[in-house]
Amino acid sequence: MQSLKTIFDFYLDASIHVAIAVISMAGVTFHLLGSSSDINLLGFIFFSVIVCYNFIKYGVEAYKYLIVSNAYHKIIQIFSFVSFAFAIYFLLQLDEEIWVATVVLGVLSALYAVPLLPRAKNLRNLAGLKIYIVAFVWAGFTVLLPVLDAKMTLDWDFAVTFIQRMLLVLVLILPFEIRDMQWDDRGLRTLPQVLGVKNTTRLGVGLILIFFLMTFLKDSIHQNEIVLRLILSAALIFVLISKKRMQSKYFVMFWVEAIPIFWFCLFWWTENYF
Repeated sequence: MQSLKTIFDFYLDASIHVAIAVISMAGVTFHLLGSSSDINLLGFIFFSVIVCYNFIKYGVEAYKYLIVSNAYHKIIQIFSFVSFAFAIYFLLQLDEEIWVATVVLGVLSALYAVPLLPRAKNLRNLAGLKIYIVAFVWAGFTVLLPVLDAKMTLDWDFAVTFIQRMLLVLVLILPFEIRDMQWDDRGLRTLPQVLGVKNTTRLGVGLILIFFLMTFLKDSIHQNEIVLRLILSAALIFVLISKKRMQSKYFVMFWVEAIPIFWFCLFWWTENYF
């Protein structure tokens, strides 16, 4: 049992779970586009998420994560370097326009953690900005890159889907913001710090409602999209009202981040069996 727990902890601590969540969102986008998934793009997104998240988790935000030992930390570092090599390999298989988009998103991700100029603040430390940067980058990787890969135009439906994806990520971040109130510097001015837990929860429910209703703004709606977004919205609301569970490491790091995986599985199941 202890060995299984160690493997599961590594799965979470090495950001494998969050990487699967991100490629699940990209997979949903491919379903919405009616396009087959590109293994090279999914491979690039998967490994680049691992590199990016581990850099932030064990660099910028290391005070939040208690590493069992230096040896354990070293294994995660080696895993991250190997993931970086795979990310570069898959990126080289993709078109140049995806390279350009990746550079823009990569610069934003880097500025999240590293100041542009000496003595300057990184984007993460600019009051209230952190959550929006993460949402924009996730939407870029899971909506913009699949659309570019499928050679489709950046039209009205793309804009609606992009904003919806940002709203989804914002809601998914809120449980982490609530959990991390005890660690986050007051200067970050996270939503729970500014609004309080109760009002942050209310805001989250409002964002979920907007997320769902925006579906009806699209010119072309996927056959199962309304029902599946409704199920997803119900799951998100359940998470937001589960305040006591948010203090549990596994509830936030596993179950909350599993929601995009659950959403993708719903799309796959309905398209294959209905």
